[in-house]
Amino acid sequence: MEGYTTRGFAGDQEGRGGGPATGVPRRIADGGPVVDTTNDHLRTYRTPDKTVVLTFDDGPDPTWTPRIRAVLDHHRTPGTFFVTGQQTSRHPGVLRSVVRSGHEIGVHTFSHRDLTTQSASAVDRELALTQLALAGAAGINTSLMRMPYSSTPSALDVRAWSVAQRLGEKGYVLAFIDQDTNDWRRPGARAIADAATPSAAGRGAVVLLHDAGGDRSQTVEALKTLIPRLKAQGYRFTTLADLVGTESFTSPVDTADRWSGRIFVAAVTVSGTAVSAVSVLLLVVGSLVLARCVLLLVLAREHARRQRRPRSGRHEPVTQPVSVVIPAYNEELCIAKTLRSLAASDHPVEIIVVDDGSRDGTAGIAQSLALANVTVIRRSNGGKPSALNTGVLRASHDLVIMLDADTVFAPSTVGRLVQPFADPRVGAVAGNAKVGNRRRLLGRWQHIEYVMGFNLDRRMYDLLRCMPTIPGAVGAFRAEALRDAGMMSADTLAEDTDITMALHRAGWEVRYEPDALAWTEAPSSLRELWRQRYRWSYGTMQATWKHRHALLERGPAGHFGRLGLPLLAVFQIFTPLLAPLIDILALYGVVFGNPRTTVLAWCGVLAVQAVCAVYAFHLDGERLRPLWALPLQQVVYRQVMYLVLTQACLTAVNGYRLPWQRLKRSGDVMLPPQPSTRRT
Repeated sequence: MEGYTTRGFAGDQEGRGGGPATGVPRRIADGGPVVDTTNDHLRTYRTPDKTVVLTFDDGPDPTWTPRIRAVLDHHRTPGTFFVTGQQTSRHPGVLRSVVRSGHEIGVHTFSHRDLTTQSASAVDRELALTQLALAGAAGINTSLMRMPYSSTPSALDVRAWSVAQRLGEKGYVLAFIDQDTNDWRRPGARAIADAATPSAAGRGAVVLLHDAGGDRSQTVEALKTLIPRLKAQGYRFTTLADLVGTESFTSPVDTADRWSGRIFVAAVTVSGTAVSAVSVLLLVVGSLVLARCVLLLVLAREHARRQRRPRSGRHEPVTQPVSVVIPAYNEELCIAKTLRSLAASDHPVEIIVVDDGSRDGTAGIAQSLALANVTVIRRSNGGKPSALNTGVLRASHDLVIMLDADTVFAPSTVGRLVQPFADPRVGAVAGNAKVGNRRRLLGRWQHIEYVMGFNLDRRMYDLLRCMPTIPGAVGAFRAEALRDAGMMSADTLAEDTDITMALHRAGWEVRYEPDALAWTEAPSSLRELWRQRYRWSYGTMQATWKHRHALLERGPAGHFGRLGLPLLAVFQIFTPLLAPLIDILALYGVVFGNPRTTVLAWCGVLAVQAVCAVYAFHLDGERLRPLWALPLQQVVYRQVMYLVLTQACLTAVNGYRLPWQRLKRSGDVMLPPQPSTRRT
């Protein structure tokens, strides 16, 4: 609505070229400035001597129309205002004030189009919408019209005359001009007043001025000089209706048309306000997106530089055995692969599989592998947090690794994941989760997301000491820290985010170890992806709300609350929720604005994303080949994520308790070759 009611308006200064041509009746070309072809008439009306009609095109304008009207009213001088439907629908109050002052109203089309270039249906639509705007704004219709970019009748060509005849058939009396002041050029108030004065002494004239389309301050000043001057010379000012000999070209509309017009004008007003608000939000979102990208790149580089430094000699390497807890529910397709990868670890591990009431052969498969140090605990279904707590309580060691049953570890993952625990202040460590089933397009999109988003984000959070989430696929905890934080909780659907925030509030540090690699099974269908991300988004909102009091706490809790929570809210909720504005206004720009500029701007946004993606892949030692899918990811995949987040927000607002949703496994996670050494 807003695009259609505002596009294409340029003003009379952008008029088409061309000159007179044959085919226009001589009585029209040589006639007066008012042309009547209605009811098979073919007549023109000249301006009587010592008579001037002041006409104003392109309004109403909220700034200049009231000032011009004030001058006219002060001198008790009538004016004729040829209004566009766009301006009328956007500024209905201005038009009403002009009508109340008794001035004449004419049509200047809806969007100031050159009617000679439009189809018959387009011309009809221009007229109908303008009349609708007039009905809604002032309760009137008018049969007086001036075609955009027209001048004197002698300048009519064949195309313009053809349109004029069609307009006459529709009942419009057409107004042309005798004198053009060219006030849009802003030659000065005196020059405008001189140009409006009839060239021949005593002759009458229909004078063209403008009350919109630019700065009309000189026009206002010129009227203050022109009107007293001409009145002193014996001129009278009148309307075009007076020239034709009719009382008025306007007439009141019936109730139905009035309400239809009001609805239309209201829709235009709302749409204009909405687009203005959206444009402001776009600036906010664009600034946040750019700031986030810059922040991620700078902090990721610094994080990589620090990772490259030799380990401090203050702490000995961590070599103590580790307990690995795997909650499992109907995981028969992938449990064997997960257990074998853990058994091949180069760090001593105790593996605890908690079968949480599986209805398939998960527990039997885990036992049948006969792997050393593997304990299978069978229990009735109680949910993932409860299963994790059961495993932690049965763990023999103080360091506990938690991973999902569809996750595969590299042999070095456990050893690398626990090294930050050499610092006694560290309570948990996040590993580097990767997509293990990336052969299809959806998997590639998620692979890009994991490497680019999660990896860069965690580097930033690690450097700022406000990590919000230990991923369920690969995370290590100190058992003492878990007890201090209250163990795993079922209060939210994002138990990993919940426990991470609780650890911060309990005074423990949370770190990120990018070399602790794990390959997890990503959703293989859009339906499964939607369910997973819906749960993640909703659970993150739940956890953020649950730990909101950290904003007011002191110490490590306050540091996380005043830094981590705002970053999480801004970059993972607020910005993604409003990011569709980039695509919406890109589409708006292509349709209603400058397509080339819009496409270049959108490509600029994509380029920024590409830079971040390339650097993230570079840091992670990943091949760049999957990035060919990045542009398509921005067009399709990102839109799905927008919708998921929107649905999660609506769920949170409604207060609905989303039930646990388990993904359908395929068991096709592969342990790829070890990536090359990471770069900085």
